[in-house]
Amino acid sequence: MARSTSEYYKKNPKARKRRVKQQARYNKTEKGKMLIGGAQKLRKKLKCKKGEDASHTGPKSGKCESPKKNRTRPRKGKKYA
Repeated sequence: MARSTSEYYKKNPKARKRRVKQQARYNKTEKGKMLIGGAQKLRKKLKCKKGEDASHTGPKSGKCESPKKNRTRPRKGKKYA
């Protein structure tokens, strides 16, 4: 069994293709557009450098940090970092 989601999709091209297709549909929905817009607004507010993620630490607050650090943080039961 794959240790991470990304490993699973690298090993299963059919599942990866299906997920990309589903994600493209989701990003066109009202909720998907709001999530993308909110993330872009926070990045702009924090003035994150190229290659940095905007880590959401609260509803309207955050900090710039490396993508590895931001994306590997466990989020079980937590809405923010």
